[in-house]
Amino acid sequence: MRNWLGNDGNWIVAGLAAAITVPLLSFAAGMPFWIAAIIALLVFAGLVILLAPRRLFEGLDIKSIGSGRVAFARDLLEAAVPFAERLETAADTISDRQMATAVRHLAEIAADVFRKVEAKPESANAVRRFLSYYLPRAAEVAEGFAVIEAKRVPDPKQLQEVRGVLVKLEEAFVHYADSLVDEELGTLDTDLRLIQASLKEDIGR
Repeated sequence: MRNWLGNDGNWIVAGLAAAITVPLLSFAAGMPFWIAAIIALLVFAGLVILLAPRRLFEGLDIKSIGSGRVAFARDLLEAAVPFAERLETAADTISDRQMATAVRHLAEIAADVFRKVEAKPESANAVRRFLSYYLPRAAEVAEGFAVIEAKRVPDPKQLQEVRGVLVKLEEAFVHYADSLVDEELGTLDTDLRLIQASLKEDIGR
């Protein structure tokens, strides 16, 4: 499963490492138990910090963007992530390779949107409908396909209808993902016009 927004696995790994360190140092290396315990504690603390999952919007200048915008984007992403995870889970249960690939593609597009919104929280409103409506519906439809497919005698008509809806959802996913890129291109178009105007003026001289 993709690590969408980080998890607490660092505590588990650190705990296991610390638990192994004590017997290794005290029995294998002949070190006093209390020294081994202190070293194990240091190993635990170090690994917890080193392996700590990256937090949303870490490294961004939240003050310049606005805490309200960041909070809005964070709420949208945190609510949307479980549905992206459900897409991946559904893809793993679908035996139709073509449909499984299509559902995974939806999850990949969702991850791409997450990355773009995290990099630019102020763009969250542009994909609000995608995150709060299309992504949850896509997860439900993908799960529905898996359920229908699991029947002893799946209804071909139902399967075809779900396929058609998933194709349309993919178009919506691509549209919203590209809308974030188009936002950036809007600035590029303005810059190009200004450069062209300056070049024309300078060449005219």
